[in-house]
Parts: sequence; structure tokens; C-alpha cells
Amino acid sequence: MYNLLAQTDGNGLAKRLAEAFPPPTIDWPSILPIALVVCTGIVALIVEMLRPRQNNNAIIGFSLVGLFFAGLSLTSQFASPDLESFGGMVLRDRFSLTIQLLVVMVTGLTILFSDGYLRAKRIPFGEFYPLVLWSASGAMMMASSKNLLMIFLGIEVLSISLYVLAGMSKTETKSEESALKYFLLGAFASAFLLYGIAFMYGATGSLHLDAIRSAWNPNDEAFRNMMLFGMGLMLFGLAFKAAFVPFHQWTPDVYQGAPTNVTAFMAAGSKIGAMAALWRLLSASTTNVDLGATFQSYWMPALFWIAILTMTVGNLVALVQKDVKRTLGYSSIAHAGYILVGILAHVNNPEKVGIGTTVFYLLSYSLMTIGAFAVVSLTAKNGKEGTRFEDLHGLWKRSPFAVGCLIVFVASLIGIPPTSGFFGKLMIFNDALASDLMPLAIVLAVNSVLSVYYYVGIAKAAFVDAEGARTPESAPMNLGLAATCLLCAGGIFAVVILFNPLMNWLVGAP
Repeated sequence: MYNLLAQTDGNGLAKRLAEAFPPPTIDWPSILPIALVVCTGIVALIVEMLRPRQNNNAIIGFSLVGLFFAGLSLTSQFASPDLESFGGMVLRDRFSLTIQLLVVMVTGLTILFSDGYLRAKRIPFGEFYPLVLWSASGAMMMASSKNLLMIFLGIEVLSISLYVLAGMSKTETKSEESALKYFLLGAFASAFLLYGIAFMYGATGSLHLDAIRSAWNPNDEAFRNMMLFGMGLMLFGLAFKAAFVPFHQWTPDVYQGAPTNVTAFMAAGSKIGAMAALWRLLSASTTNVDLGATFQSYWMPALFWIAILTMTVGNLVALVQKDVKRTLGYSSIAHAGYILVGILAHVNNPEKVGIGTTVFYLLSYSLMTIGAFAVVSLTAKNGKEGTRFEDLHGLWKRSPFAVGCLIVFVASLIGIPPTSGFFGKLMIFNDALASDLMPLAIVLAVNSVLSVYYYVGIAKAAFVDAEGARTPESAPMNLGLAATCLLCAGGIFAVVILFNPLMNWLVGAP
């Protein structure tokens, strides 16, 4: 268009238009990882239509290869400079690349152990693989943008696939119930998030998160209240996705009812995306103290108490659970509180506290959570699955390798050295102290002690000998499940040994 105007207009109209409306920067490599994951899902769906009904090996192979190339694309961009492209819709920085890499890792580990479990449950639907890939692409979108509509779009892509995945076990009432509950409450939370975005746009005149800082004016009551109302609604929506108290009610029911491999991805992948979006929002909502009352002074007290409630309620309710998946569901709620403490510490004092602690804990949490759910998936056989504590009885005889890995996962979830869970909690504790958030540090330490009881109960159940006719059955340890357990257990120690070079590479500094 500009070339045509230049040929027909001698007064420089094209030049003035180009200066007033510069064309957006287009950086294709920045969206290549997401595009690879989406296209891999499309290819997996096509293969599912053409494959022999007897196995999903081709779909799994294509999915893992696609994720490998997506991860390769991400690692190749760590040396590239930070860049916003596509009119500010896509952001490439160390944080976005790191979070996307974590999502790719979680998706790969989930796919690796899923086939054996789905066959044991007699729901070997090939549709699982494209759906989980598309859900992963949504989480990646949430981390790689500062545009509120792009973040919302990422949440919806993530969630819609999970709604379907949660109800995959069509013959089980609890699976259908979990899918319906997750869909209804998720749609409700998404509506609040979208209304919050609308109010924030009305107050700032922009959908870009950086506009929040420049638009904040505590002396203009109308705009101040509009921004506060919009912020509250957006935090409501993100708190639901991250399972913060009191927005956590869906978590134990959905985790228990959904297939275990779906629960594993939901507990790790979905939480990573939600935490990334929350960090983006909170980091953009810190304003200059010279203006008077800062924006942060309004939302920080609310999130302070939400962090305390999330850690405490998650651990206290987990103490009385009799189902392993519900216990791990409440455990994930407590860990969401720990991660929130790390984010608040960084936002409260970014000069002293980097984002590296939160990234490290998300990595560690993903490894131990995926691993724990992978071991629990062994209780599925002949179309049935028992996830109560007694269903783990005798597992140490039937699958000693899985139980050995389970001990590692439980130790890391508790925070026993030298596991990555210990160092992650210690780093969050120190960051909270450095940011003058001592009450949060104390509550974190107390809750870590409380969690010992139910985590030890999970490990103990695997060593209790089964009684006669009540001997539970277990699926055989297949290659994919063994590889998942080995990678997760090994990763828990490897990230500690390689901590300094790993964190320097991922976020630039520990």
C-alpha cells in the first residue's frame, strides 16, 4: 500500500503514514515453538485417523518428535535479544523461553507414560495426544505475551482442551462429573477475567500490560477505582487457574475424577501457565511511589493473605484425605501457595530477589508431581483404577523400581535434602526474608513440616503388605512409565548438581 501511495502522491503522504502507523515487527522464530506444538497436534490428529486401531505408537512418536523440535527451537533462541513482535502481541525474553521450555518438558513426560495407563484403563483414545499438545500451546501463549487478550486466548486454548481431557473416561461417572464441574467453574472464572480485562482497557486505553504502570494515578478516583476493580477481576480468574484458596474448590474433585495422566498434566502444565501469566500481571502492576499510593499497595495485602490461606488450607485438608489423587490435589494447592510466596517476594523487592527462584521451583515441582502421578497410574488395570491408599498396598513387591522412585518424589515434595524440593523451598524462604515478608516465610516453614504426615503416608502405603483376597492389582511397568520415573527422579537430583549453570542459562542469574 505504501509503495502504491508513493507512486501516486508527490507530497510525501506515504512517508507520513508510515511514520504515523509503522508496520509491526514480524519475528517468525519467536512464534515457531508454539507453531510447532500446534502443528504437531494437527499431524497427530491426522495420524489418529489413519493409524491401525491396535496401537498409538505412531502418534506418540510424532508427538515426541514435534516436542523435541519445539524444545530445540526454544533453546536456540536463548542467545537472542529480547523482542516484542507482531504489534506487541508476542514477547520473547528469557522468562517466556524458560516457561515454554518447562511446558514442553511437562507435556513430553506426560505423553511418555500415558499410553500404558490409557490401555490399562481401556480408554486408549488417540485424541488424547493432539488435545494435550494444543493445551500445552495455550500455556506457552500465556507466558509469551504482555497483551491481555493474547493471555486470555492462551488460557482458553489451555482450558478448552483440558475440559475434554478431564472427561475422557466416558464410562465413569466421576470423570464426567469432573469435566462438567471444571467446565462450568472454568467458564465462570474466564468471564471474570475477561470483564477484568475490559475494565483495565477502559482505564488505561491499552491492552498492553506496560500501560498499567503509566496509567496509574491515585489522585484520579474514577480511574483508580476502575483499575482496582479490573485488577481484582483478573486476579480472580488467574487465581482459579492456579488453584489459590478460596478459588480452589474444583481442584480435588477434578483431580480425582479425571484420568491420572490428565491430572498430572493439569497439576504441572496448567499451573506453570497460570503462574507465568500472574507474574506478568503483578510485575506490570508495580508503580512509582512518588505518585503517592502505589497500585501494589492495594493488591499486595490481598495476595499476602491468599498465600497464607493457600499454603495452610491445602496442607491441613490433605491430612485427612483417604484418596491419593485427592491428597496430591490438596498438595498442589499448597505448592501453589509456595510459588505465590516466591512471586510476591520478587515483585516486592525485584532488586534483591530475582525470578530465578520461582523458575527453579516450578521446574522442581513439575518433576516431582509428574513422577508421583506416574507411579499412581500403576493402580489402573482391566479398565479399573483404585487410587485409595490401600490400593497402593504391596506395590513395593509388584513394582520395586516404581516405589523407589516414589520415595524420591515424596522426599522432594516434603523438602528433604539433597532433593531439589528442599533447595527450592529454602530459596523461597530466603527470598521472603530478603523482601521483608517474614510472616510468609514462617508460614511456609510451618506448612512444610505439616506436609510430612500425609506425604509419608503415601510412601508408607506402598510398603504395607496387601491382605489376602484384598490384594490390589497393578498394571505392569512399561517402558514409557519406567522412562518417566527415571527422568523425573534423576532430574530432581540433576537440577541441584547443575544449579548454577542451569539457572545462568535459563534466567541469566540464579
